[in-house]
Formats: sequence, C-alpha cells, structure tokens
Amino acid sequence: MTATVERRRLGFGLFTLAMIAGFIGLGVWQLERRVEKHTLIAALTERLAAEPVSLPPASAWISLTAEKDEFRRVRFKAAFAGPDAMVYSAGSAVREDVSGPGTWAFVPARLPGGEIVAVNAGFVQNTMQDRSEQDRAVARLVTGAPVDLTGYVRFPERAGWLTPAANAAKRLWFTRDHQDMSRALGWGDVAPFYIDLEQPVPLNGIPKPGPLQVHLKDDHLQYAVTWFALAGAVVIAFIVWWRGRRRLSAG
Repeated sequence: MTATVERRRLGFGLFTLAMIAGFIGLGVWQLERRVEKHTLIAALTERLAAEPVSLPPASAWISLTAEKDEFRRVRFKAAFAGPDAMVYSAGSAVREDVSGPGTWAFVPARLPGGEIVAVNAGFVQNTMQDRSEQDRAVARLVTGAPVDLTGYVRFPERAGWLTPAANAAKRLWFTRDHQDMSRALGWGDVAPFYIDLEQPVPLNGIPKPGPLQVHLKDDHLQYAVTWFALAGAVVIAFIVWWRGRRRLSAG
C-alpha cells in the first residue's frame, strides 16, 4: 500500500512539475513575442514615416517579402485599366478615417513598361449588393492616361475557413487577394504585391485613398504575467497539498 501511495505522489509531483514548466515556457514565449512585436512596430513606424521611393523594377519583385517590404511607401506612374473588383469591408484596422461597411476598389494599373500592378484605389461607402457608386467612381479613374501614384506595398490575404467565397460574376471578394481577382477577371500577370493608394485623391473623394496608420496590439507582457502567475499558483497549491499529505502520514 505504501509503495502505491508513493508512486501516486511521485506521479502527481511529475505532473505538477510538467504544468509549472509549461506555464513558465508559455510566459517566456510571450516575452519573446513582445520583443519581436516591438521590433515589428518600430520597423513599420519607420516605413510609414519614410519618404516614398521609386517602385522597384519588375526584375526585383520576386525578392520582395512581407517581412521586409510590407507598408513601404513607393511612387510610380501608371494608367488605370479594368475591370475593377471590390472587396467587402466592415471597416479598417489601418485607416482611422474609414469606418462602417463598404468596399475597397481594386483596379489594375499598367506601368510604362507594360507590367500590371493591382491598386487598392480606396474605400467606397456602400453595401455589398449596390456597386453602382463604385462603378461610377472607377469609370472616372480609367482614362487610359498615366498618372503619378503614391502608395504602400501590401501583400495578399488568404481566405480563412469562415470567409465567404468570392463572387466573380459580381466582381465581389471578401479578402484582399488580388492574384485571385486577376485570374478571375483576366487582368494578366500581376505583381506579387498590390498597392494601397495614398495619393492622388479624386476630386469627389470616391474612391477614398489615404495614409495608413498601423496599430498592432501589444498584450504580450500581460499574457506573460498571467502565465507566470499560473505557474506560481500551481507551486503554492502543490506545497499546500504536499504539507497536507505529510501531516496525514505523520498522524
């Protein structure tokens, strides 16, 4: 009987040790994530505040990555083409001037060398079913004349499990996947990134481009403290249990 009790105590002790190690590991991981998040925030803040540079040539596009190039400000000359696509949105995490339901107007733009870059020309306040306002707005952009554009390099989103499927017939998407838009609407070979337009702003303000402001949540320290506190609570609970068992054994 004593050997069985001792084995149970040992098993419970090992299980408790594993829980403590797991909680401490999660706390350390959150602290590491906090360092990474601060580095990312600093990098994005620097990119958003930098002066726009010339859009890299097509030969360099393959080397661009989200980690080192997302949100870089660029300038270039291009002529808007068509057809456009709309991406449904209930607001924006990077545009403080955008709220409520509407759509982002994605329009292909042809560079002087013939390459195609997808441009998010801005926000249109409307509903999923009525795209007449966006149609009129985009029609005013597609003049065939090259214009000077300034914007931010962005990379495509991927649909999640619960994301509605795109409706190519209505030119309606629910993720910013410009490559899927290109395949469905015949834009041709597009750059692996798209551009969030900052300037110019149309005279009537539709679509509505604008500057981006990235606000990333930084709750990692709070999470780390929570995990460390749980580890401490388990240690205290184990000590109380152990002392109780010793008193029972002594009695």
